[in-house]
Amino acid sequence: MTCIYSAAGLLTGPGLVHDRPFRAPHHTVSGVGLVGGGRGPRPGEVTLAHHGVLFLDELPEFGRATLDVLRQPVEEGSVTLIRANRSTRLPARFALVAAMNPCPCGQLGRTDRPCACTPATVANYRCRVSGPLRDRFDIQVEVPALPAKALGDSPPGESSSVVGARVAAARRVQEGRAPDGGRPVNARLTPDLLRRLAAPDPDGRRLLRQAIDQLGLSARAHDAVLRVARTIADLDERESVGVDQVAEAIQYRSLDRGSQPNSRLLAAPQ
Repeated sequence: MTCIYSAAGLLTGPGLVHDRPFRAPHHTVSGVGLVGGGRGPRPGEVTLAHHGVLFLDELPEFGRATLDVLRQPVEEGSVTLIRANRSTRLPARFALVAAMNPCPCGQLGRTDRPCACTPATVANYRCRVSGPLRDRFDIQVEVPALPAKALGDSPPGESSSVVGARVAAARRVQEGRAPDGGRPVNARLTPDLLRRLAAPDPDGRRLLRQAIDQLGLSARAHDAVLRVARTIADLDERESVGVDQVAEAIQYRSLDRGSQPNSRLLAAPQ
């Protein structure tokens, strides 16, 4: 199957791919495999996931140097490959999703199974993912272990179609706010637009300042909280961002809070 890419995304037409891509490389992938290179050069996973999802399971098992090559694509939505006298720029605007255990044995935080890892082991395990890369994940969700009875007896949740309709409605709201007829979703708002469109109310600003002081949030994390809070408000069909939306967005910074869940699911914006 041949995929044709352009700076605008995955092309459509007879014989071409119509669905958004989903890429899930193994943790043994190299940096070249992620961002591309070699003769040609050939696109890597970040370009093959353009306008789709790049999923990295068992995040700390990837090489640290390999993971750090993701910083530029996540930040800029493209990757520049320089080989000899040639420079090639490839599109790479994707949603980065990753999963990781809290420790090497995976039992930290559980009450039914003891964890055999020492604090130093846990710290070394988490340090396999650099701080600058962790900081680029706007949403960090703790996923606790489910009890056995919940696996078979829990009531069904919302269907994907219902959730999808709510997300589509929120995206239409974001497109309606775009200046000059553009289509910037919240993840791609410029700093000026972000501070204008996602400015929280006085209580929300006060809570955000407290979070910055107590959690030591970076400037990037500050903007991430605003983006997520604005998105939560859109999903709630609210015109403005209030303290409740800011509080929920801060709760999604579990790595900054230093908590110890059973597992984590992380997501960076597209």
